[in-house]
Amino acid sequence: MGTITDLLNSRIMESQDKKLYLGAVIHSQNQNQVTIIPKAVLVVIDGKVAALEPLMENSQMGDIISRFEPNMITKLHDTQFIIPGFIDTHIHAPQFPNAGVGYNMPLLEWLNRYTFPLESQYHDVSRAKVVYCDVVKRTLRCGTTTAAYFGTIHADSCIMLAEAARLSGQRALVGKVCMDQNCPADLKEETEQSIQNTEVFINTLLNNGDALVRPIITPRFALTSSEELMSRLGQLANRFDLHIQTHLSENADEVKEVKKKFPNAKNYADVYERAKLLTRKTIVAHCVHLEDSEIELLREKRCSVAHCPDSNLCLRSGLCDVRRLLNVGVNVSLGTDVAGGSSHSMLDTMRSCINTSIALSFIYPDYTPLSYHEAFYLATMGGAKALDMEDKLGNFEVGKWFDAMVVDTRNYPMTLNPQLSISELFEKFIYMGDDRNIHRTYVNGKNVQVHF
Repeated sequence: MGTITDLLNSRIMESQDKKLYLGAVIHSQNQNQVTIIPKAVLVVIDGKVAALEPLMENSQMGDIISRFEPNMITKLHDTQFIIPGFIDTHIHAPQFPNAGVGYNMPLLEWLNRYTFPLESQYHDVSRAKVVYCDVVKRTLRCGTTTAAYFGTIHADSCIMLAEAARLSGQRALVGKVCMDQNCPADLKEETEQSIQNTEVFINTLLNNGDALVRPIITPRFALTSSEELMSRLGQLANRFDLHIQTHLSENADEVKEVKKKFPNAKNYADVYERAKLLTRKTIVAHCVHLEDSEIELLREKRCSVAHCPDSNLCLRSGLCDVRRLLNVGVNVSLGTDVAGGSSHSMLDTMRSCINTSIALSFIYPDYTPLSYHEAFYLATMGGAKALDMEDKLGNFEVGKWFDAMVVDTRNYPMTLNPQLSISELFEKFIYMGDDRNIHRTYVNGKNVQVHF
């Protein structure tokens, strides 16, 4: 299976859920240049990509359709195209009500003034339900088909976040945050309690029967986690073969405090390494102030960096040099990092990513800023690699799940220019499109379109 001819000649055609998409298809097969097929035939069977080819002569389409007998045929307008769904690898669901507030403060002050007081309210599961259902709807509306969510310390509320994603059809990794020191009393857990609550949370999600929503081990960051807590979370991740997410070197003052707290560690990243928290399934967010030895450690452990450019600017943490990471082979993905970031749109994050890189090019001679092709790769394939799911997500290679969106460039805020090519319309969408241009969204081949 893999070509239209193979499909038409195979027995798989007999009783499957078969969908046919006709029109422009755009995805990333490598980091530097998107692949654009202006006229394509995309076949989806049981939620997976079964074939993708340039469109044949129109005279042959009737025969293909009659023999293929699809359940659904979607023919795109000349101003529409299909792209993979966005993968947000760092987002704080409980912080959405605080987006846009407190950006005159640095990270640690902002956490104490705004974030911790808000997160303490999520002991109330009914409040969590209202916020989390809204979060999932809003992110899906912006084309985020997969999200790695931070919750709070409250296991019941985090289960509500997982349920909101499940019911809406979003692919999600949901983390119960773990903190046992250096935080407000109403957000502090005893170490043993944190481990027990985390294990209950893990088992609840693993036993819910939905492969779309999975648990992810989530120590908030080294300043709020004891060595014992981090080590035991590392053991849980190993035992259940789970993903891990945390923060690393976001803010200069944070780095200084970590060095004081862990004097025996070589550096900030080594704190996590000693706890066996750095694995192929680890996502470390921000990484603005990494030492060369830390970058080498991340590369060696095959961890991924969730670049959160909007948050890094809003909280004045600094400019993360993504090119430096990519040049040595560290995988980089993108995160909106609401509410450190002001927008939950991955399109806004891509723009901020590009602009941060351009700003660095003004500082460093001979610096090559990231292109919109590369930013799109980070938002799709970079995210898939960060989740260790590059064989399942990120583009439209045969066998991958059809997580995708149909983009319509006729809608406001884009102004249609009929002279533009599909390539130019795609560029225009990256630089000025928003959720109003996302006509339809799919996860595992199912329409999960959201209306407000």
